[in-house]
Amino acid sequence: MEVSWHLFIMASMYIIAGIMHFIRPKIYFRIMPRYLPWPKLLVGLSGLAEILLGLGLCFTFSKEYCLYGIITMLVVFLWVHFYMLSSEKASAGIPQWILILRIPLQFVLMYWAYSYLV
Repeated sequence: MEVSWHLFIMASMYIIAGIMHFIRPKIYFRIMPRYLPWPKLLVGLSGLAEILLGLGLCFTFSKEYCLYGIITMLVVFLWVHFYMLSSEKASAGIPQWILILRIPLQFVLMYWAYSYLV
């Protein structure tokens, strides 16, 4: 089965985002909720998850599992988005209006992934 161009865009987006966890980890350390243990490990694992899930979208045998994985990951990442709204320090210098817009964007991304399951 051929990978559609929009699924390829989705896969590329997650692969690039995951790679950025390793190229620019300080960005992700700044937004990691302080109450979570082992921030370096969590940043690395989340980056690895994004890479593997993005790659998995490119193969018929793993696409469905990866779509469920992406939806789950986006739900978990909502914690980070809400944490960033909790204080000025947690916002990492990002304007509040952008932080607020990121929350509905998570749901758009979840729907995008879900649309390949139905």
